[in-house]
Amino acid sequence: MSAAVLDPPKTDRYKWVALSNTTLGMLMATIDGSIVIISLPAIFRGIGLDPLAPGNIGYLLWMIMGYLLVSAVLVVALGRLGDMFGRVRMYNSGFLIFALASIALSFDPFHAAGGALWLIGWRIVQAFGGAMLTANSAAILTDAFPARQRGMALGINQMTALAGQFLGLLLGGLLAAWDWRAVFWVSVPVGVVGTIWSYRSLRETGERHRAPVDWAGNVTFAAGTALILASMTYGIQPYGGHPTGWTSPRVLGGIGLGVALLIAFVVIESRVAHPMFRLALFKVRAFAAGNLAALLVAVARGGMQFMLIIWLQGIWLPLHGYKFEDTPLWAGIFMLPLTAGFLIAGPVSGYLSDRFGARLFSTTGLLLVAAAFAGLLLIPIDFPYPLFASLLLLSGLGQGMFSAPNTAAIMSSVPAGQRGVASGMRSTFQNAGMSLSIGVFFSLMVAGLARALPETLTSGLTAQGVPPDVAGHVASLPPVSTLFAAFLGSNPVEHLLGGPVLAALPPQNVATLTGHEFFPHLIATPFHDGLVVVFGAATIMTLLATVASASRGRHVRQQ
Repeated sequence: MSAAVLDPPKTDRYKWVALSNTTLGMLMATIDGSIVIISLPAIFRGIGLDPLAPGNIGYLLWMIMGYLLVSAVLVVALGRLGDMFGRVRMYNSGFLIFALASIALSFDPFHAAGGALWLIGWRIVQAFGGAMLTANSAAILTDAFPARQRGMALGINQMTALAGQFLGLLLGGLLAAWDWRAVFWVSVPVGVVGTIWSYRSLRETGERHRAPVDWAGNVTFAAGTALILASMTYGIQPYGGHPTGWTSPRVLGGIGLGVALLIAFVVIESRVAHPMFRLALFKVRAFAAGNLAALLVAVARGGMQFMLIIWLQGIWLPLHGYKFEDTPLWAGIFMLPLTAGFLIAGPVSGYLSDRFGARLFSTTGLLLVAAAFAGLLLIPIDFPYPLFASLLLLSGLGQGMFSAPNTAAIMSSVPAGQRGVASGMRSTFQNAGMSLSIGVFFSLMVAGLARALPETLTSGLTAQGVPPDVAGHVASLPPVSTLFAAFLGSNPVEHLLGGPVLAALPPQNVATLTGHEFFPHLIATPFHDGLVVVFGAATIMTLLATVASASRGRHVRQQ
């Protein structure tokens, strides 16, 4: 049964209230999606757990991946529930859950493994609240704004969401330097104020379509997506003497079962009377092309984000005199040109796309992103920063030009009663792309390092007096440990060798091994070989996204 519009027609004041509140919610959700990444060293020190010990890498990965995985899995179902029971109701509940989870995270009562499990569990709850926000915010805005202003409104909303991913890196570095719990405190006042504000000011202005819950579709989609993304997470970890886990029966079996469940989901959705997601929407060219482009860009963007962090923290910043423990904060600072590009291009392109259409701006933006990837592919490992900053700014401008018009085109291409699930599907493609990128690009980098790093480590360590058996043991360790050590702002050589080995060496050798330049010089060539593969793949994905964006065609906007 379909319900009529629940409130009086939109007013100018209400649409700006909706924009400001949903933008706050999106900013909070996306900042918390990335703030933990840069704060992990302080968090694990705070709970007394070594994340790089062989048995603890799983905790590290799930602290990074758990939030992204839950966000990717649940947004479609939560968007559909918003269509059925009220988008504002779902959005308000998401704000409340997010705020409560933030409070619980900041009061972790356990230590070591127990503390890590507490954080992972509540991060999953927090991600559930964040998914309720992201699944319904774009639909609320689409309901509140007339068609001629949707691009501008969604542009501001999406620009804030994308910028939040990188602002989280900066905030995480600043807050973790003070107290690791402050990483979670920052969301508490925002969450409480936003919850009260949303309950008092937002109202239902869209259509509700009451229908039975499609349990079979919900379960098969959630389980299938979760299995694929979780299996790819375990693919990063070593298995059976291999540097990665892609030969593991658990990984291959999980991906196979996940694909089978998604096939079952498609069959179910084509046959049930009230499906969770109407597959016919993919017949709308603007919807299908926009989501395909968004998925490809999300994969490319996720690879860029993590590789840039490792590049800065593990090589460039130490070579320029920064202490390893200070590199997480400075990595966030040096990546600010990327955020600046989002902030400049997002609202402007969204506003202009309302007048001239999405295809021109989104396609041109993707060409700029591809050019930035190609530039990063060509610059030396010890680059001049102005050139690096220019490429980041170019990438940020291009992504801002793409994201806002693309989101507006997707949301305006679907009927009013399907906006919640359409918003959820759009978010699923973006979040799944980020999760896939971590599995794919980390695996590519680890595989590249596994070929060159052992010999480089052995020769470099023995040249500084490290006993050959110790050097051989260190060189045989999984490259993922070395990669994550740099990612966490630790000196990888100092971490891998340990105190007893260093204590037996001459002071000048210890100073060299633990200095700013030894590890960066050691890893530079193998890492650059991996970067070529990663950024080459990202360039190709972005060009494919450009083709998808250019093929979106013209469509009639829904009012």
